[in-house]
Amino acid sequence: MSRLFLLFAIAVAVYLLVRSFRRNASGKNMPGQDETIAEDMVRCAHCGVHLPKGESVQADGKFFCGAEHRDASLK
Repeated sequence: MSRLFLLFAIAVAVYLLVRSFRRNASGKNMPGQDETIAEDMVRCAHCGVHLPKGESVQADGKFFCGAEHRDASLK
């Protein structure tokens, strides 16, 4: 009975060590790594496509997916 308990305790310890190693290896909670910052999404006033605000073209307070749609909308 005591041998069975010892084997069970060893198995639990190995499981906890493997789980801890996987968590650290995946990059979570590691110092020096930057977190991904989400960017606001905007809708093109001409075609309705959603895109990140940093990739959009802005004119007259409206957002566009490209210069072509900006020019077409402003005509």
